[in-house]
Amino acid sequence: MVEGRVSKFLKKLGFSAGGRQYQALEKDEEEALIDEQSELKAIEKEKKVTALPPKEACKCQKEDLAKAFCVDLNTGLSEFSVTQRRLAHGWNEFVADNSEPVWKKYLDQFKNPLILLLLGSALVSVLTKEYEDAVSIAMLREGKLQHLLARELVPGDVVSLSIGDRIPADIRLTEVTDLLVDESSFTGEAEPCSKTDSPLTGGGDLTTLSNIVFMGTLVQYGRGQGVVIGTGESSQFGEVFKMMQAEETPKTPLQKSMDRLGKQLTLFSFGIIGLIMLIGWLQGKQLLNMFTIGVSLAVAAIPEGLPIVVMVTLVLGVLRMAKKRVIVKKLPIVETLGCCSVLCSDKTGTLTANEMTVTQLVTSDGFHAEVSGVGYDGQGTVCLLPSKEVIKEFSNVSVGKLVEAGCVANNAVIRKNVVMGQPTEGALMALAMKDQEDIYFMKGALEEVIRYCTMYNNGGIPLPLTPQQRSFCLQEEKRMGSLGLRVLALASGPELGRLTFLGLVGIIDPPRAGVKEAVQVLSESGVSVKMITGDALETALAIGRNIGLCNGKLKAMSGEEVDSVEKGELADRVGKVSVFFRTSPKHKLKIIKALQESGAVVAMTGDGVNDAVALKSADIGIAMGQTGTDVSKEAANMILVDDDFSAIMNAVEEGKGIFYNIKNFVRFQLSTSISALSLITLSTVFNLPSPLNAMQILWINIIMDGPPAQRSSQKTEVCCTGVRLGVEGRGESTWAGRAGLGVEPVDKDTLRQPPRSVGDTILSRALILKIFMSAVVIISGTLFIFWKEMPEDRASTPRTTTMTFTSFVFFDLFNALTCRSQTKLIVEIGFLRNRMFLYSILGSILGQLAVIYIPPLQRVFQTENLGVLDLLFLTGLASSVFMLSELLKLYEKHCCGTQRVQTQHEDV
Repeated sequence: MVEGRVSKFLKKLGFSAGGRQYQALEKDEEEALIDEQSELKAIEKEKKVTALPPKEACKCQKEDLAKAFCVDLNTGLSEFSVTQRRLAHGWNEFVADNSEPVWKKYLDQFKNPLILLLLGSALVSVLTKEYEDAVSIAMLREGKLQHLLARELVPGDVVSLSIGDRIPADIRLTEVTDLLVDESSFTGEAEPCSKTDSPLTGGGDLTTLSNIVFMGTLVQYGRGQGVVIGTGESSQFGEVFKMMQAEETPKTPLQKSMDRLGKQLTLFSFGIIGLIMLIGWLQGKQLLNMFTIGVSLAVAAIPEGLPIVVMVTLVLGVLRMAKKRVIVKKLPIVETLGCCSVLCSDKTGTLTANEMTVTQLVTSDGFHAEVSGVGYDGQGTVCLLPSKEVIKEFSNVSVGKLVEAGCVANNAVIRKNVVMGQPTEGALMALAMKDQEDIYFMKGALEEVIRYCTMYNNGGIPLPLTPQQRSFCLQEEKRMGSLGLRVLALASGPELGRLTFLGLVGIIDPPRAGVKEAVQVLSESGVSVKMITGDALETALAIGRNIGLCNGKLKAMSGEEVDSVEKGELADRVGKVSVFFRTSPKHKLKIIKALQESGAVVAMTGDGVNDAVALKSADIGIAMGQTGTDVSKEAANMILVDDDFSAIMNAVEEGKGIFYNIKNFVRFQLSTSISALSLITLSTVFNLPSPLNAMQILWINIIMDGPPAQRSSQKTEVCCTGVRLGVEGRGESTWAGRAGLGVEPVDKDTLRQPPRSVGDTILSRALILKIFMSAVVIISGTLFIFWKEMPEDRASTPRTTTMTFTSFVFFDLFNALTCRSQTKLIVEIGFLRNRMFLYSILGSILGQLAVIYIPPLQRVFQTENLGVLDLLFLTGLASSVFMLSELLKLYEKHCCGTQRVQTQHEDV
């Protein structure tokens, strides 16, 4: 029975059951084994396919390229090949490195000495993004043209490109039809690159690889087809991304200053503890009690509101910058610009608008004209030189015919101020719009066009083209070329070989509006402006002179020179160079690092992929909002929303003002804290009654250190003459102290100040002297009132504490008034300029009067009514801290003025 079942089964498989022959079964097993081996070989073959560097791929013949990537150029890859290659190479995308956990980033905030000292905590927001290109691209697979997402590409895919396509990967071209690619975001070249499918003999620089197109660039004209040679991080875009990921954003000068301040305050606090314990030990008091007093006073001396003030001041600065169309991604960066000593800028798309524009005309009969306006909007005029006469329509026949010629064989179309086609042709179309004529002509290089010309135009009359006239044209072409212009010759006529030469036009990507003025102001304020571009020397120098770099005295350095110079020597040389040309992302990074090593605080502006690494490694990275690539915006700390280069001036001004506001607050806060501590310390040491009771100390802390809403829950125990005063909820000042000084408007003269040195600390020697001067005046005046009002039995009465309490508050209000500026008198900065400050002062005065005169509050604060004469006397006495500080400012002004005159006399 079993045998019958086996027989039926074998018959179904085609075997002879009677003979028990299993040849067919063995054959199937053999075929299956062969198939399995073939599949394994195919997998191994796919694993061997690797990305090919552009400098190698550019030399390959089409057959060699197909062999290297195991692909049929006519049918593309199979789905099996795609699957295996994706396993080996991954998706065509970039993933940010998020290896550092959030909890570690949170705990790193506590490395700040001031935060550690105050036991504060900071909220950390971590933004992680994946770079993913969701562009749909046409590619050949399984012999069919398919539209798939760019992230699905693998090495060996055959991709079809047409006008408007964003290149999805590094591609070696195999078929080309009039293909022009805009590589400005990658190389810095404003002019589109003409592409070919022929193999190249030498590797050369990446900018010279005419049969390779790179990820992230844009097809501007024509069409083509090619093989993917690099995806994701194996592309040139990926190389830049990896370099960017490897770079760490340096600490800002403000963060370094805050770290130093934290250490200084830590030493100060331990000094107070040691001094109090020493005095108590010498007086025979218990060390534990004296230690408690010392710790309490030390903690009270530290302005725990300072981190909040810094945060609020920076936030306000960021908000002010947002109104000026500048986005600041990291708070401390806005202050860093106040220290910026070098501003490095990319050229194409940053200093310039990346819009080719005709700027000069030379007609065949010798007329010279200047063209104004930037870009493709048709705004601007054509003026004859030297008369500056504006040409309209055909008021000048020679210029009119030249403009006509610029439109012949012109495939560009301008729609909504955007050129569709070659930028050079767009520039000629925009020129025709300024001349208000819609006539079309031909164009070309001078040596090519003039070969077919027998005549030249002279005021509308064709004349024979003489050798002298040819020489004149060549001379004018050379002159315009030396100015960095791309020179085109124009001609017209009935047929080839009988053309009439019309003249020359000079085209360039000109500077943006306002760039020249911004460079001048920045230079006058002590910021050295440098240009770093991938463009040619002549073009870079032309733009440099146009915008006034180094007053036209330019020194240039190529990317090759940057590579050849040793690290130490480069740091010495880069400071003297104003124009760097033919630079790659690696060159830009090396230049930034060299400048930083020389002690400079470096800002970098850029818009392209090739700027991303430099933007991240610079102290301040600034990207363009409209023309900037996503990579450059991600790498930058700041974004100019409207691509307005002059907005950098506002940012520099804001940065300088913020640091001065922080110093003003520190002066006010520390002089107040030292005064309060000294009163308590002196009364403790000399066994005097407490000049202030617990509630009065609390009130002073509240109105002098911060708004009640920001009160901390810290508890401070202060022992005075054996009485334990529990001061809970040590607050941080109303707007009188912190916010009022933090929102002080930026001084108009700030931009003229030289950049702040990175080595400058917040607690400079001059500031410490001013702090102690104010503290001495406040302590002396308050102790005088305390001594004057103390009865003979040395007992503390409500009047004694009320007068002492009020005098201290008035002293601090006048101290806040003079702390609005370290150098300028109150009449110079304007008494009414900071309304918030005045409101806070008024609020503090009203609050103090309420504490003195409202009965329920009198019982709480143990105060009593004061007469009008008492208030006038206290006001006059308290104003002494203001008057003395203003006199000191006058003295410093006089001394500085005398020194400046002496210096100028010595120079003469």
